[in-house]
Amino acid sequence: QVQLVESGGGLVQAGGSLRLSCAASGRFFSIQLMGWYRQAPGKQRELVASTSSGGNTNYADSVEGRFTISRDNAKNTVYLQMNSLKPEDTAVYYCNADFMLRGSMTYYRQNYWGQGTQVTVSS
Repeated sequence: QVQLVESGGGLVQAGGSLRLSCAASGRFFSIQLMGWYRQAPGKQRELVASTSSGGNTNYADSVEGRFTISRDNAKNTVYLQMNSLKPEDTAVYYCNADFMLRGSMTYYRQNYWGQGTQVTVSS
C-alpha cells in the first residue's frame, strides 16, 4: 500500500516561513508528478505547486516568487518552502502524487493524497 505523509505545518506570523515535507512510502515502481494543494475553509481545493520527475516546476500565481517546491527522488520526498507568508495562505495543505505501480501483467498509474497538514498565518 502506498502512503503520503506530510509534516511541517503550524502557526506562523505574517511574513514568516514554514517548510512542508511529504514522504512517500510503500511499494511502487516510480513517482511521476508530485504536488501541493491547499484548501481554505469554504473554498475549493487549489493547486499550489507541482514538480515533475525531471524537476520541472509549476506555481499558482498567488505563490509565485514566495514558495519553492523541490523533491529528493532518493528519499521519495517533496518539499514546499513557504516564505513571506500571508494570512490568505492559511489552509490545509495536501500532498499529491502520481505513482507508477506494477501490476501482475503491466504497469499502471495511480494517484494518491496525503492526509493534510494545517498552516495558519496570523496577521
